[in-house]
Amino acid sequence: MKKVTVALSVLVVLFAVVFTAGCITDDSEPTELLVATTTSLFDTGLLDAMQDYYLEEYNVNLLFTPQGTGKAIASAKKGDADVLLVHSPSQEKAFIEEGYGVNHRGIAYNYFVLVGPAADPAGVKGMKPEEGFTKIRELGTAGTDGVLFVSRGDASGTHTAEQKIWKSAGFDYATEVQGTGNWYKETGAGMGDSLTTAGELGGYIFSDEATFLKYKSNNPDSPLEVVIAEGDSLLNRYTVMTISPAKFPETNVEDATDFTNWLISEEGQDFIGAYGTEEYGKPLFTPMNTIADSTKAPFNIDSTTPVAVPTA
Repeated sequence: MKKVTVALSVLVVLFAVVFTAGCITDDSEPTELLVATTTSLFDTGLLDAMQDYYLEEYNVNLLFTPQGTGKAIASAKKGDADVLLVHSPSQEKAFIEEGYGVNHRGIAYNYFVLVGPAADPAGVKGMKPEEGFTKIRELGTAGTDGVLFVSRGDASGTHTAEQKIWKSAGFDYATEVQGTGNWYKETGAGMGDSLTTAGELGGYIFSDEATFLKYKSNNPDSPLEVVIAEGDSLLNRYTVMTISPAKFPETNVEDATDFTNWLISEEGQDFIGAYGTEEYGKPLFTPMNTIADSTKAPFNIDSTTPVAVPTA
């Protein structure tokens, strides 16, 4: 009788071990979070580093799809993402008002810059953005040698910010900038590829500072350098939001909520703020928690209040 009891006990223990091992295996499988993102975040390498860290620490695989903000928003509207990481306030506002985005939070910022050939054939170095754009257009439309403006032309956050400066300078973008001559070239590509084109052509280009620093590090012989870096219109704010489950019930809202709260947490903000400091001597992106009150102008977004899991 003792032998039977012992045998049964061994079987019970073995079953428990096998069952527990099976549970651990299942639990250890990472979940996946689909993130549509602007190329200016991706091209810097920040998101690659974030993906590795987040998978290791939280067992969630962040699957980034780098696109311009316009394309990222378009893919989100088709249900091809759980989360958006973008930087175009006007497009973000419309996306939320149309019911597609929830749990909108600010995560970081840097600045746009105008870069161009070191020789500065248009003579715009140190000007205000609107003055520099006006001068480039004036000389470009006149056929001045070496004066070329390369634009992403892809409805991205960077392209949208560029258009705002043209408008602020007094020009109708569709009729007085686009299609007005060979001086204005649209690539339809991401930030990194567009910088490469501008470098090859020796043209001016509007870029976010982080991607340009990364580009210059990888291409030290490029003729491009920053020529305009000051002006109220150059603020570049990055935000996160979850795709509304009311539009797409299959949205991974649990992981999206956790990811958003991590991004605005001290840990997430420190991760963002540390990236780039070793290579460039300063962060490529400034964490939003360095701002006393980001809900006020010019940021105009909550960056501290934790979000709850949204419901349909």
